[in-house]
Amino acid sequence: QLQLVESGGGLVQPGGSLRLSCVASGTISRIYAMGWYRQAPGKQRELVATFTGDRTNYADSVKGRFTISRDNSKNTVYLLYLQMNSLKPEDTAVYFCNYRGVYWGQGTQVTVSS
Repeated sequence: QLQLVESGGGLVQPGGSLRLSCVASGTISRIYAMGWYRQAPGKQRELVATFTGDRTNYADSVKGRFTISRDNSKNTVYLLYLQMNSLKPEDTAVYFCNYRGVYWGQGTQVTVSS
């Protein structure tokens, strides 16, 4: 049974930084996309950053500010990170970890406010 669990969200001032983590347990293949999405109140869920194989893809709105990374050195879990710098109020959303476009974590709230 594949599970995704996010952590690291919180309240941060504009210009601040946060690092989100996703722990994926179960069988993960690097040939499939894995990454981060977000959903702000009243808006559709949108892609933030993903890995497909060794390729990364970022939403234009986060390029140069967010960095996706991973650690799959341990056989039992797969770790996915999202380093978020220079945060803006419009980055406020629930951030979700996703695998293959099918599996979702429960989400972690990020609020950027002074």
